[in-house]
Amino acid sequence: MNIVDELKQNFKKGNNLTRLIYINVGVFIIVNLINLVYWLATRGSVDFWFLTYPSNIFLFFHRPWTIVTYMFMHSQTDIWHIVFNMLWLYWFGQIFLQYLDQKKLLTVYILGGFAGALLYTLVYNIFPAFELERFGSTMVGASAAIMAVVIAIATIVPNYTIQLLLLGRVKLKYIAIFTVVIDLISIQSSNAGGHIAHIGGALFGYIYAVRYLKGHDFTTGFTKFLNSFFSLFKPRKRMKVTYKKPVDDYEYNRTKVEEQKEIDRILDKIAKGGYESLSKNEKDFLFKSSK
Repeated sequence: MNIVDELKQNFKKGNNLTRLIYINVGVFIIVNLINLVYWLATRGSVDFWFLTYPSNIFLFFHRPWTIVTYMFMHSQTDIWHIVFNMLWLYWFGQIFLQYLDQKKLLTVYILGGFAGALLYTLVYNIFPAFELERFGSTMVGASAAIMAVVIAIATIVPNYTIQLLLLGRVKLKYIAIFTVVIDLISIQSSNAGGHIAHIGGALFGYIYAVRYLKGHDFTTGFTKFLNSFFSLFKPRKRMKVTYKKPVDDYEYNRTKVEEQKEIDRILDKIAKGGYESLSKNEKDFLFKSSK
């Protein structure tokens, strides 16, 4: 099995956490390979604007698919962007799957990404601080979706502890609080849109977890939609059709006579040597004939 086949098998047999990481890394590699070929030919770079989420509402209506594609895209010039995102997704995704199923992980990831995009759009189009940026600003990255997963599981099991380098054992609730505070403070930085989206994802993760702990999962409808959507791409089992040529009375009677002769022969063999003297094929034939 070559490496491509092995990756395909891992993707098919893996859970949704594995698939999310594969998709993010795969998109990053493909985008950068395309950009490399273009750079070698022109020394320029490809602008994947049609996959990035715009802050401008009117631009979004011209490319609505970007509300999905942006959360699987990462900065081409900053490899640490995807490295840290995938590490966070893996670490907290593993904890998430200890308490909730993989369908909920996918739902929280996608809806958290939607929430991040929505808050990003609202803030950029409402507050005067972003008046000069709202028409040209775009966003990429899985951070908002991952923040939803992080905050959701930190709310569900706040006292779950993990081992951190230099800090020792730390509870999830403190990690969640720290990351949200950092994002709030960092809204004034050059990556304001990214931090706002993080807050949007975090808000969704928190609301989801609080409702879930009260026994209300308001995302079940979206989960069913995802199941129906992905079922369209699953190969359907082919119906096996067999055709038997009809036999006439002569053929039918001849077959019956031959079967009866074989039965008589087997019964004679049993009378002489007992049932155990029969071969496996003779036993199977006798069993089928008795039905």
